[in-house]
Amino acid sequence: MKERLVVIPTYNEIENIEAIIRKVFSLPESFDLLIVDDGSPDGTARRVRDLQEEFSPHDSSRTSAASRLHLLERRGKMGLGTAYIDGFKWALSRGYRYLFEMDADFSHNPEDLIKLYRACAEDGADVAVGSRYINGVNVVNWPMGRVLMSYFAGVYVRFITGMSIMDPTAGFICYRAEVLEVILHNPIKFVGYAFQIEMKFTCWKYGFRLKEVPIIFTDRTRGVSKMSSKIFKEAVFGVLQMKISSFFRHYIPRHETARNTQEPVNAA
Repeated sequence: MKERLVVIPTYNEIENIEAIIRKVFSLPESFDLLIVDDGSPDGTARRVRDLQEEFSPHDSSRTSAASRLHLLERRGKMGLGTAYIDGFKWALSRGYRYLFEMDADFSHNPEDLIKLYRACAEDGADVAVGSRYINGVNVVNWPMGRVLMSYFAGVYVRFITGMSIMDPTAGFICYRAEVLEVILHNPIKFVGYAFQIEMKFTCWKYGFRLKEVPIIFTDRTRGVSKMSSKIFKEAVFGVLQMKISSFFRHYIPRHETARNTQEPVNAA
């Protein structure tokens, strides 16, 4: 069984994609990569294919990064949430045990993948969340207005949903495969900013153990942010809709960890 796969969605990330791939492959522990590209007009997918060719082995006896670097190309910009879901389904069908989601722009430090993995593989978490707010506010290069918006979005989500997660909008996460097999059994509705909230809320409702791992989030220095007012509005109103819909849905734990967990969320 394959161990670890990092899913990175991309749209116009030509300035970052090679560096992030090389950085992940340079880590002291081995992680496979799946790039899910939404038809980037800047040639992001083409650069990934070039790297696959560069890392290809000269003979069948060698193990190289080629077997660890994968590309899933989609037609057009279809949304962050569907990119992750398609990537997760791809990984589950190939037997990976731990699945990660991470941005391509180095706002998430690839070295923290190891901390997220250990939180699940060694500390018993079902979901490890790279948290900007579990130990104060650990954000670099964001304007104060965006820091406040992000922080109070978490306050709002905790108030509406009842979760105790300090960073419910975080997008740097490790999932055990069993978790995704359960929560993807029913459709995840949101595709933008609210996708991250819905995934955590669904995991929590099923009784899986969520653990926040402190990270430092650094805003991108290359490329263009995909954040927009439309995405933010989806999160604000989507949380209310998600909470109301949960009253009419039965969350029956289908995982041994869920049955044994007394506290649905561990945000320590």
